[in-house]
Amino acid sequence: MTSLKAILNSPLFFWALLALPSTGMIAGALNGRDLESLLHPTGEFAARFMIIAMMLTPLRLMFPGAAWVRWLMARRRYLGVAAFGYGALHTLYYVIDLGSLSAVAADFMKLGIWTGWVAFLIFVPLALTSNAASVRLMGPGWQTLQRLVYLAAIMTLLHWITIHNTFGGALAHFVPLAVLEVYRVWKVRFGGGEVASVPS
Repeated sequence: MTSLKAILNSPLFFWALLALPSTGMIAGALNGRDLESLLHPTGEFAARFMIIAMMLTPLRLMFPGAAWVRWLMARRRYLGVAAFGYGALHTLYYVIDLGSLSAVAADFMKLGIWTGWVAFLIFVPLALTSNAASVRLMGPGWQTLQRLVYLAAIMTLLHWITIHNTFGGALAHFVPLAVLEVYRVWKVRFGGGEVASVPS
């Protein structure tokens, strides 16, 4: 039982779980699968891991004694880096699928495209600073930077809705986050909850 607990609490185990969905996506690309068909799943998992990371602060306020929330909170930075990793894969497949930088540039001004680029570019510094050394070096500025994840979430939502020309899938993912964020604001302002930390 002790060895099983050690495995479950191992960072390598959690990283393996986060990487598991990517194995089929990478294998498919290497085996010649149409990259356009891989854009949705890579982008969706990037959004999912970002959303889960953002949901943890309001969930901690809602369930302050829950062991599973504490377990995920301790691994929240991993979720953020995983979101970046899937976003990078999504971007790479998009660029390769278009075939040239001129095609990428011609596509850029579309609402569904530039919002995706903005979200991805925000992810870059967030992922690079999701480590203890950056927290120490940046001090209070680290939290200020990490709050940009909220802008990335808005850009991701717009990107998703515009690209697919439908609200269903995007709202199914983002509405739970929006509800929890409303709860967090209410709890902090009127319910005496702690000041929420940002996703990291």
